[in-house]
Amino acid sequence: MTDTDVVPAVPADAAKTASDPRLRAWVVTALLVVLMMINFADKSVLGLAADPIRKDLGLSASAFGLASSAFFLLFSICGAAVGLLADRIRPKWLLLGMAVLWSVSQAPLALGGGLTVLIASRVLLGAAEGPAFPVAQQTTLSWFPNDRRNLPGALIVLGITLGVLVAAPVLTWVIHHHGWRSAVAVVAVAGVVWALLWIPFGGEGRYGTDSPALAEGTETATRPAACRTPYRRILATRTWIGATIAYFGTYWVIAFALVWLPSYLHDGLGYSSAGSAQLLMLVWGVSGIVVLGQAGLTGWLLRRGTASRWARGRVGGILMLFGAAACLALPWAPAGAVTVVLLVAGVALSGAMGSVAATTVVELAPADRRGGSLGIMNAVVTTAGLIAPTLIGHLVDAHGAGGYRYAVVITAALLLLGGLAAVTLIDPDRDARLLRP
Repeated sequence: MTDTDVVPAVPADAAKTASDPRLRAWVVTALLVVLMMINFADKSVLGLAADPIRKDLGLSASAFGLASSAFFLLFSICGAAVGLLADRIRPKWLLLGMAVLWSVSQAPLALGGGLTVLIASRVLLGAAEGPAFPVAQQTTLSWFPNDRRNLPGALIVLGITLGVLVAAPVLTWVIHHHGWRSAVAVVAVAGVVWALLWIPFGGEGRYGTDSPALAEGTETATRPAACRTPYRRILATRTWIGATIAYFGTYWVIAFALVWLPSYLHDGLGYSSAGSAQLLMLVWGVSGIVVLGQAGLTGWLLRRGTASRWARGRVGGILMLFGAAACLALPWAPAGAVTVVLLVAGVALSGAMGSVAATTVVELAPADRRGGSLGIMNAVVTTAGLIAPTLIGHLVDAHGAGGYRYAVVITAALLLLGGLAAVTLIDPDRDARLLRP
């Protein structure tokens, strides 16, 4: 059964796209990049509107940090649960359901309410968005062979950067001219529009099965149940553990940047609101360049026959180690150009590990276990989003602007640990051989 069989009538453009697998692969990838843009625009609303929300609702830094962390209360659990479902239910419909649900979850907050509504809305939004990244990666990578997955996988990660880059100026303008609740409404509507486009154009590719010869859209193209590799064996490999530890460090940086980086730039480093916005754009822009650069280098190495432990694990790990060094130096650097360089390097160099971790796990895991393997990794990793905003909020309440210094040092330690784990543990070729029956 193909996607065109499932939907009786599709637009002419969709039918034309479906007839060309290569074009369809990039259309699906583009849609999923946009999905991740909306996903991280949703996440960034609170950080961009931190001061208006705190003033409007009368929140302390700790209370605001708690509201931000509430987003991740069910994020990890749902990420794992839906990841497991993605090995049994077509990811196309899972992604559609997520997009609709996260748009609906934001409607009450856009219309009114106080701290209780804010927390409830963020909890439901997190539950809906938790599985988005692993399922989007699984769907995208199903359209490409292993040595061609780095660019599309990196583009999904780039959606994070593009989401923030687009959201920062657009949502800031909406917040200043129409209020922060209007900004929430804007991202909710964007999710609905995406869902309407995904229905005719979305789908899975033929490389999502163990046999590339199987047609796309097959409901179940897996090995017999008796031959399926148990998840516990995959999760016990050094590669899965190393990728997960490293990606945890990256996600900690993302959570820090989304929720507290605007305030850190303004209150901790003394930049004006306009200067903070410009630096925010610079940080995320360079991060996007690093992600694409890593993808290009890794793909080139793989096509030349370089083992994945070098092309993926060590490339990503070394970038994280440089990011750790930059973060460690940042609190003691003199204000000015040096601070900017270290800040940009610390955030940007760690960002590539999201793509490395996803493509590594997809290479490691059998096709019928990729959704669950990615989902469980994402569940572990995104606990960083639950911990970081609340911890940093407590540090700021306890130490004022000096609390950001402690937050940056903690971030450096996590990046150091992640970089070492990636360099020493990741070897999907070796571990994939060990998993074979």
